[in-house]
Amino acid sequence: MSDYTILNLDDVEDFAAKYGFGEAGEVRFPREALAAEHTGFSHMRLRAGRRSPVAHRHEKAEEICIVLAGSGTAKLDDELRELQTHDMLRIAPPVARQFEAGPQGLELLVFGARHEGDGEQLEDFWSE
Repeated sequence: MSDYTILNLDDVEDFAAKYGFGEAGEVRFPREALAAEHTGFSHMRLRAGRRSPVAHRHEKAEEICIVLAGSGTAKLDDELRELQTHDMLRIAPPVARQFEAGPQGLELLVFGARHEGDGEQLEDFWSE
């Protein structure tokens, strides 16, 4: 294995399309393609007015989210928080989270330490 890897983000598989959520946007998990061993991260692009299809929380993994472009809302447990370009958000492991894009869409980079199997998907988290 090399001491570095260079890869274009757009060359990483879009899991939203793969699992039938492509109408909401795109989500990529480049960790394996980059051969990263201890760091996990994702890149999400939500189309205007769309919500990320899955809410989740962790047991161990703290996450840092950076809004690269656009704006939107983060639901963090029972609280709604507005986000805009270049906002940074730290989320403690047990906090349930889900995102909704504003009128220009929402592009997020989310990263933190990788803990295998440390994610719980939540059903009916964000009800209207």
